[in-house]
Amino acid sequence: MNGYKYLDKKGTFQMENPELTSYLYFPIANEAGVMSSVTPSLGGDSKMGQNAFLLSPVSSEDLHNNKASRNFWCNISGKGLWSATGKSAGQQADLFTDAKEETILEAGIMWHKLLRKSRKFGITSEITSLVPYSGELLEIMVVTLKNTGAADLEIIPTAAIPLYGRSADNIRDHRHVTSLLHRIVTTKTGVVLNPTLTFDERGHQKNTCVYGVFGVEENGGEPEGFYPTVEEFIGEGGSFENPKALTDTNIQSQKAGFSIDGYEAIGGIQFKKILLAPKEEKTYIICMGYDKGQEELENAVSMYSSKETCVTALEETKKYWQDKINVSYSSGCKDFDTWMYWVNFQPMLRRIYGCSFLPHHDYGKGGRGWRDLWQDCLALLIMNPDGVRNMLIDNFAGVRMDGTNATIIGSKQGEFIADRNNITRVWMDHGVWPFLTTNLYIMQSGDIDILLKENTYFKDPQAVRGEEKDTLWDTAYGKQLKTESGEIYQGSILEHMLVQHLTAFYDVGEHNHIRLRGADWNDALDLADKRGESVAFTAIYGGNLENMAKLILLLEGKGIKELGFAKELEILLSDDNNLYNDVQKKQELLNRYCHEGIHNISGDKIFISCRELAENLLNKAEWIKDHIRETEWITGERGHSWYNGYYDNNGRRVEGDNDNGVRMMLTSQVFTIMSETATMKQVEDIVKAADEYLYNESIGGYKLNTNFKEVKMDLGRMFGFAYGQKENGAVFSHMAVMYANALYQRGFVQEGYKVIHSLYSHCSNFEKSKIYPGIPEYIGENGRGLYHYLTGAASWLLLTVLTEMYGVKGELGELLFEPKLLLSQFDSNSKAGVDCVFADRKLTIEYYNKNQKEYGEYKITSIAIDGKPYESVREMVLRDDIIRLDAKKTHKIDIVLE
Repeated sequence: MNGYKYLDKKGTFQMENPELTSYLYFPIANEAGVMSSVTPSLGGDSKMGQNAFLLSPVSSEDLHNNKASRNFWCNISGKGLWSATGKSAGQQADLFTDAKEETILEAGIMWHKLLRKSRKFGITSEITSLVPYSGELLEIMVVTLKNTGAADLEIIPTAAIPLYGRSADNIRDHRHVTSLLHRIVTTKTGVVLNPTLTFDERGHQKNTCVYGVFGVEENGGEPEGFYPTVEEFIGEGGSFENPKALTDTNIQSQKAGFSIDGYEAIGGIQFKKILLAPKEEKTYIICMGYDKGQEELENAVSMYSSKETCVTALEETKKYWQDKINVSYSSGCKDFDTWMYWVNFQPMLRRIYGCSFLPHHDYGKGGRGWRDLWQDCLALLIMNPDGVRNMLIDNFAGVRMDGTNATIIGSKQGEFIADRNNITRVWMDHGVWPFLTTNLYIMQSGDIDILLKENTYFKDPQAVRGEEKDTLWDTAYGKQLKTESGEIYQGSILEHMLVQHLTAFYDVGEHNHIRLRGADWNDALDLADKRGESVAFTAIYGGNLENMAKLILLLEGKGIKELGFAKELEILLSDDNNLYNDVQKKQELLNRYCHEGIHNISGDKIFISCRELAENLLNKAEWIKDHIRETEWITGERGHSWYNGYYDNNGRRVEGDNDNGVRMMLTSQVFTIMSETATMKQVEDIVKAADEYLYNESIGGYKLNTNFKEVKMDLGRMFGFAYGQKENGAVFSHMAVMYANALYQRGFVQEGYKVIHSLYSHCSNFEKSKIYPGIPEYIGENGRGLYHYLTGAASWLLLTVLTEMYGVKGELGELLFEPKLLLSQFDSNSKAGVDCVFADRKLTIEYYNKNQKEYGEYKITSIAIDGKPYESVREMVLRDDIIRLDAKKTHKIDIVLE
């Protein structure tokens, strides 16, 4: 099997014979809503949402089961049918023989090109696919045919792209009935599908989306005829890989102006017969698209009616996305630098696709979840900080007064929706992420005043942390919490975070750790809602409380002596170790608080000094850490020690020695390390235990858990998965990267690097991972990367490599350098660098390790900006000095390590 090779530093790669690897797909999309996936044979799909699929929805298994593709046929006189995408019955049969055609894939950020050369037919095709960045709701194929034989070729070219044109729900639910809604017409250049109605979960509605496939010759020449229905195109006994219409002269193509109703549609576009002399070539432009009406769709298509306009669109689209990726690295490992370029791009893909619209991500109805909002902002803070402040503030509108949050995110920023299925579910980790992201924002920007900005609270029937309903709520009330006087209540961002953390602090199970409820970060720990507890996330809540207290003291340092909060929070601000140690009293206190605001709140305020509030939070944080240290540090029979992170629905400790073997979970270690609950000596012990029980170099590093050898119905559905897959023992990239981040934060640099290097080495080895560049959600037990592109791991890896490995970070708005680079990461000239943006200024930062010292031996001795020495303040450049730099230029910061 051949792997890929990089062609430049911007992520462009090339590989031979991509169709010999299963499950490959590539994303092309734009920010206007077009979301496509393209396989090496131009399979995949295109959609604008759950209810608007242009091409038939595909899951991962459909990639090799489906015969349909974005096909382009050549009926070559004297030789027969040849597919420019390789999707003919004959070409498929030749795949594993000496007659296999030569294929080369070339791809870059948001564009895909496939070259196919047939010695048998004497023809070569080059198909470039893109979605214009400029916002037209189109996917474009530029198809170039070239005669690479010795004799003239007489060819009848025909594009054949099946049109689905409805909701993904209809792939089986009323598939045939919804085809009866189809109204199909042919125009001068294509086939338009305009269903009369839509049948999906929204009910029967008048259709508002028109679909179409259009084609022209390179100079705008129009097609000869059309095959608008699948039934006619494939013919009796035919298929998409052997369509009868292209060989049976009794099946005639239709002319422009033809219409037919009630059939499955296809963009079958037959062009005029051509004669290609040796070395001569001909180009065709195929546009697939959507719009609210036929006229609007045709107007958009008309913008791409020549080869020249498409070439221009390709170059502009490339530049647009390249400009978006403003973080890049230079080190001793050039392939790692380029691989990270793809990782840096992945958070943008998740903002476009959500977590539902690529072949492996075949769940949900689209959009992003609560965690996605906050973790994607991590990448935005690094790459595109403009507008992040307002985004953060707006996102807090999803918090309920009981500390839980809306789980359905609207299409507009700050829009949250009451659950349409009336399903009550509480994820106990959801309160953690808003603070982590907001704290990073404050460190990067110095904007501590954001804590005082106000926003509303989300309101729907769910109350008392999912255990009761507000029977007085109705849609007329609205989705914002009100006071008893009927006014919409607003509280500070700090208040929102306090509500999230303090309610969690009291929401404990019998072992006095925070209840697991519906799940934590691991959604598959979903069967312990009664007695389950998450020690792991209790630890990070404790760490957050400590850091929140530090921010409050900074507010005090700015002259703010006291802060006002909703009167109801006075209950949660009780501060008594006897209370903290009493599970029942904590539960009763929480219940009393939740019932105070089950429908409305009073609207009254309390005021507390910053010093008193900070001490209150620090006491709670210290209690959490002490309690976990005292109760959850375990030592196995083989001498290794680590933290237990969970209790199951029978109230039993999950980790440690067991009759079925050792039980250890990576999540439990990540958050005890990150929160500094684990002492330095304990971190050393955890690393040894993780290396012993969780590390497997052959599959990319650290597994999420050991094999429990039990379908553990009292903890989560994950244990029903095969061991080594997804949440049950796979190398789950997200938590592995967070493990690296935690280790780097605590100064365990060699250990943190091992985590990242193991992941990179495996993912970039195509022979093993079988994926294009980037980081997948997880790596299966056979080494294959799965659920590629749409993973929060990318945001965390971007954050970790930039701020921890390269040590370029903010400290209350100042630019701090704290490199944790190993000697092996410097290039042959003893340099390592990063291009990034800080305080809206483009910077090239370069470290010089001229004495070739290892991490721990070197320190920063000098800093220069654009060649001028800078008097550093504790390895820091002040934000004011950064802002004084010319915003139109890229500035060089040279840092000498000695």
